[in-house]
Amino acid sequence: MAFVRVAGVAEIVPGTGKVVQTGGKAVAVFNVGGMFYAIANRCTHMGGPLGEGKVAGTTVTCPWHGSRFDVTSGAVVGPPARQPVKTYPVRIESGNVLIDAG
Repeated sequence: MAFVRVAGVAEIVPGTGKVVQTGGKAVAVFNVGGMFYAIANRCTHMGGPLGEGKVAGTTVTCPWHGSRFDVTSGAVVGPPARQPVKTYPVRIESGNVLIDAG
């Protein structure tokens, strides 16, 4: 699959995330100090919506049970989740956020 536009850079304020649909998948896109990262929107613990979680630095907290993930790598940084979340390549072009969810 190729990179697909999912949002404008201005649509995702620094320190926040947005859920987008691409390639038949729900993906959470985060703006961390002007750098953009994309992870699966589904927490590996119980499927909570990570894109709705609170972002602190590079960590997002699942709103359902408090699992914490590093948005830059998908790694678990706090339980109860034990498995990392999938990450997706992100590119910025002409003020647009592009993701390769293939």
